[in-house]
Amino acid sequence: MIAAALRLAAPALVAATVAAAPWSAHHPARPRALRVCADPNNMPFSDSAGHGFENRIASLVARDLHEPVAYTWWAQRRGFVRNTLGAQRCDVVIGIIAGDEQLSTTAPYYRSTYVFVTRRSSNLHFASMNDPRLRRVRIGIHVIGDDYNSLPPGVALAGRGIVRNVVGYSIYGNYAKPSPPATLITAVAQGKVDVAIAWGPLAGYYAARSRVPLDVSPVGDAMAGHGIPFSYAIAMGVRKGDTTLLRTLQHELDTRRAAIRHILAEYHVPLVTDDGAQARADTDHPAGDTAPHTASGGTRP
Repeated sequence: MIAAALRLAAPALVAATVAAAPWSAHHPARPRALRVCADPNNMPFSDSAGHGFENRIASLVARDLHEPVAYTWWAQRRGFVRNTLGAQRCDVVIGIIAGDEQLSTTAPYYRSTYVFVTRRSSNLHFASMNDPRLRRVRIGIHVIGDDYNSLPPGVALAGRGIVRNVVGYSIYGNYAKPSPPATLITAVAQGKVDVAIAWGPLAGYYAARSRVPLDVSPVGDAMAGHGIPFSYAIAMGVRKGDTTLLRTLQHELDTRRAAIRHILAEYHVPLVTDDGAQARADTDHPAGDTAPHTASGGTRP
């Protein structure tokens, strides 16, 4: 899910040392493992079988550090950071909004955005929240509890007076089922709604796997309203003060950039630049703005 809303430009001074020795060599008192905090049921980000793209990235980093990955599984909801990193159960979150004040974060390794998802057969194509057709179609969005204004799409729609034709799908859903947030994308394929406005990584992954052809297009608006953006820069996070691990992770992100971008492309993660323009999977992304709001759907806005 998209974690609590909200850069650390990592120094390259330790690059040579990091490359020469695994992270545990700098922390001899800690277990010889990359201890990752993750959700066991949150595809395409992570799951207990290791199928998510954050699982893949964690494994890539751990191999370079000559360490196994040791997971602490916790549903990524309110209190996730407090109950994992904060409780010393694990040491790194692979996907968190850059600049999250609860922890120290690396420079972003990708930026994504909310997107429109429609059935290809409908010939509906949206690029902006200002499209007048949004007043006439059934719109599905993620909500937290009964609050339709807690996430960027709901804020944007409410600000335009578009409320009666909006259907809310719980971001938490039925946790007994695989990846509960995916229900929103399924609703588009089944014709229950005409368009969904969803967090890009979740939408891109499930749209690509849908038996009913779906189209995914970025929300072209920069802001949802009230200072809340539609795009978010995603980084790795550690406990505040864990500077050695933070630098190690930044070194990995810098040296493994191409491999990580390849993984994101495999999972159909929509990438955008800081100004919201679409980006190729091999495009470098500058740091980007800090997000001041809570979002949800996989890692994190």
